[in-house]
Amino acid sequence: MSVVVVLCAVLLSLAVGWYAFRPKRAVSAQSDGAMQTAVITVRGGYSPAVLEVQAGRPVQLVFDRQEGGECSSHVVFAEFGMDVTLPANERTIVTLPALSAGEHAYACGMNMLHGMIHAVGDESGTATASPAATTVATPASSQAQSMSSLRLADQLDAEDAARQEEFQELRTRLIVALLCTIPLLAVTMLPMIPAIHDWFNHDVPAWLSSAWLQLALTIPVMFYSGWPVHRTGWLAIVHRAPEMNSLVTLGTIAAFGYSLVVTMWPQVLPSTSREPYYESVGVIITLMIVGQMFEAKARAGTGRAIRALADLNPSMAHVVRNGAVHTIPTEQVVVGDILEVRPGEQCPVDGIVISGSSSVDESMVTGESMPVSKHDGDHITGATLNTTGSLRYRATAVGADTVLAHIIGMVRTAQTSQAPIQRIADKVAGVFVPAVIIIAIWTYAIWFLASAPSMHVQGLVCAISVLVIACPCALGLATPLSITIATGKGAQFGVLFRSAQALEQAHRIDTIVLDKTGTITQGKPTLVNRMSVSDTDDDNSLLALAASVESRSEHPLAQAIVAAAQHTQPAAEAHEFMSHAGGGVTGIVDGKHIAIGNAPFVQQQLNPHMTATNAWHQITAWCSDNSRMGRTPVVIVVDGNPAGAFAIADAVKPTSQQAIAAMRTQGFHVVLVTGDTQDTAEAIAHDVDIEHVIAHVLPQDKAQIISALQAQGHVVAMVGDGVNDAPALVQADIGFAMGSGTDVAIESADVTLMNSDLHSVSTAIALSRATMRNIRENLAFALGYNGLGIPVAAGVLYPLWHVLLNPMIAGAAMAFSSLSVVLNASRLNAFHPDNASLHANRRSKSAIDMASLQAIAAASPTRATMTASSSCASHDPAVSAPSGTSERPAAATIKEHSMNQPAPTIITTDPVCGMTVDPQYAAATRQVDGKTIAFCNLHCAEMFDADPERYLALIEQ
Repeated sequence: MSVVVVLCAVLLSLAVGWYAFRPKRAVSAQSDGAMQTAVITVRGGYSPAVLEVQAGRPVQLVFDRQEGGECSSHVVFAEFGMDVTLPANERTIVTLPALSAGEHAYACGMNMLHGMIHAVGDESGTATASPAATTVATPASSQAQSMSSLRLADQLDAEDAARQEEFQELRTRLIVALLCTIPLLAVTMLPMIPAIHDWFNHDVPAWLSSAWLQLALTIPVMFYSGWPVHRTGWLAIVHRAPEMNSLVTLGTIAAFGYSLVVTMWPQVLPSTSREPYYESVGVIITLMIVGQMFEAKARAGTGRAIRALADLNPSMAHVVRNGAVHTIPTEQVVVGDILEVRPGEQCPVDGIVISGSSSVDESMVTGESMPVSKHDGDHITGATLNTTGSLRYRATAVGADTVLAHIIGMVRTAQTSQAPIQRIADKVAGVFVPAVIIIAIWTYAIWFLASAPSMHVQGLVCAISVLVIACPCALGLATPLSITIATGKGAQFGVLFRSAQALEQAHRIDTIVLDKTGTITQGKPTLVNRMSVSDTDDDNSLLALAASVESRSEHPLAQAIVAAAQHTQPAAEAHEFMSHAGGGVTGIVDGKHIAIGNAPFVQQQLNPHMTATNAWHQITAWCSDNSRMGRTPVVIVVDGNPAGAFAIADAVKPTSQQAIAAMRTQGFHVVLVTGDTQDTAEAIAHDVDIEHVIAHVLPQDKAQIISALQAQGHVVAMVGDGVNDAPALVQADIGFAMGSGTDVAIESADVTLMNSDLHSVSTAIALSRATMRNIRENLAFALGYNGLGIPVAAGVLYPLWHVLLNPMIAGAAMAFSSLSVVLNASRLNAFHPDNASLHANRRSKSAIDMASLQAIAAASPTRATMTASSSCASHDPAVSAPSGTSERPAAATIKEHSMNQPAPTIITTDPVCGMTVDPQYAAATRQVDGKTIAFCNLHCAEMFDADPERYLALIEQ
């Protein structure tokens, strides 16, 4: 008999090991001409899990999803940057390009389910079939449905509906579990309290403490509330990839089965081992459902960033056809259409202006707060807001080719979830589950061989004790409990973590990339400097005069002046207000004629010969100095005499300098990346002491810069607040969004800083570090208890001290391991950023290669359309800051200097503003008819480009 028992134990152990660890068999795709096709069933895993295809030929995969829930709702091919939605109980076609020979992995969106494509042969398509491979039938094309054929809005609606349905189902199951588990705990645990024990035994009816009542309360929890856990756990075992649900399933089934025997056939067990453990079943399953609900709730917002981006684009467009304006859906606009955009409307698609002029708010794409002047030849980006004038422009990119569509694509591709630390327990479970089963088998076998016949049943009890004490409740709580406490603690300090992945990854950061507008700065124009040269007006009275005229304007620069004048004595109301395209505004206040705008405009408003006065030279010099500091000068003229000037800029937040200084002290690399001009970027960087600066950066370039930093070995955090930051926020290892920023930025980021304070970045990193340390301690507790408890449950102490661990004590030990994890995780409640010791993770000590990052920004094919902040900016609402562009108007006869031509004559007087310019330090130059014309700033160069004939005539004079 002993030989039979040992032989059975050996065979069972080999069977468990073989089933759990043997290589998975490859299944060959079916060849259909140039295309290879295969059906992959999605039900608790991918079947087949390993697919064999021929290298060098495209592959069409039909995912037949036969379940709901979040885990398998996406399939991610990281190698190809593909994240495909799989609707519940539908078939979805995914087409992959020709694969190179080797292994190509894919996984579900939560990285819990894994598949592998093994491409064999050379890339020309010659392959050697594996003898173990079988063929998968290809479905009829009419049965396959691809989500790519659906509108983006329909995809998002379907995903939201599925998530909401899953959450509602979990909530119902949790309610049932709580209604049954709470009384179950009461009837089992209350008698264990000494003060209640005697009362319970004498005054409470016997049926209330009977095992049959406990069984009745446990059945709904076990078979209804716990069904998703059991289903997922068993399917994972069937797919030979056991995980946390598998461990919970085995443990609860062992406890329930043992308790059922105690209830129905107690006589088959020793008298000391007749205690049921129904309460363990109820508590474990209830806790699992609570955890799954928290996860489902956290995932509910993952599609909001994409939806917010998609909603930016207007649904209708005004198209000019056959001389008439027609309103049609934006989806019907084609390249070459002429579109009309009226004041207050959004531009439907990308294009080039052909007529009209206006000021366009591009902040949703560029992140810059200043509206941009648009004239003939200027670039229009879809979804930007036309503010004051009317434009007509020719569509150059529609649909998936627009800038906004590219941003959406980058955000959608980059959105993934689950950090490696969250899956430690699942990786352990892959070995732990079969190991525990094998230990339980040999526990019974050894007891059978070593004990008296009357003790054979004790071997069975010990085997069950092994399974019960191995129930991974503490292992399952180790990570999510610490994360739950930490995320709540972060919220107290204004730091909202979007996912556990963000909380777990933040501690690895060594490089912090900062956007400028709204992140380091306030995000809106503010009067930061002013000067007066008038003998009769002081600064405050001059500001009041300016505000009286500007109060009639809706321009952001005007509003900055009005806001600054709120605490001064107001002047009289302005009369005869006029807005002058390309220059500024005029009006009469208290009988005085006031002109406010850029230098070229107000110069025309001066009395004769005033441009030669010392006052005018003071103003132009002051404007030039402030322009070099990244500010926008606005000049005021009173009754034809130069009176003064104002400098307007996006002011630095009061806390930015201190926060950035702290980051650098802690050892972080800090990089400023902005779409603004080099002068403005360097001025801001100087104010807040940032060493690394990259300016003139487009949204897609920001993501590339982040990627380049990662390629250099850095773990990168991106901090931003605009739509233009969305691709970079998701490309970064951790994306931080300012709470005052756009909804798109907040939804794209991993962390939201509700107080919009850069100090919160350090708080988030410190909290992440404390949380990771706590999680590692929890895992040590959980695994340590199992490591000690399993041998004791198996009976290793019995030969020495006759100590046995019956299932009740095993359950208590399991509960105590959970309690230790709960108490340790609760220590995170004491976290405070002021007490946290924070230093950058500098495992990669390499310096930042700025040359390669600058090259990325310089090499952008669309950089010519970048908006440049003007140093002598137009102040008219329609032409506030002309867009820098490499395209010249057709009327301009500008000739580039040839190397074979003689050196051109150098014109050192800026023909636009009249300032003297040292060509060596000129902001821009133009070569025209053998002359090099130097400009004091970019705006003057742009004004020249807009009307070269006018300024060439001035040069000749």
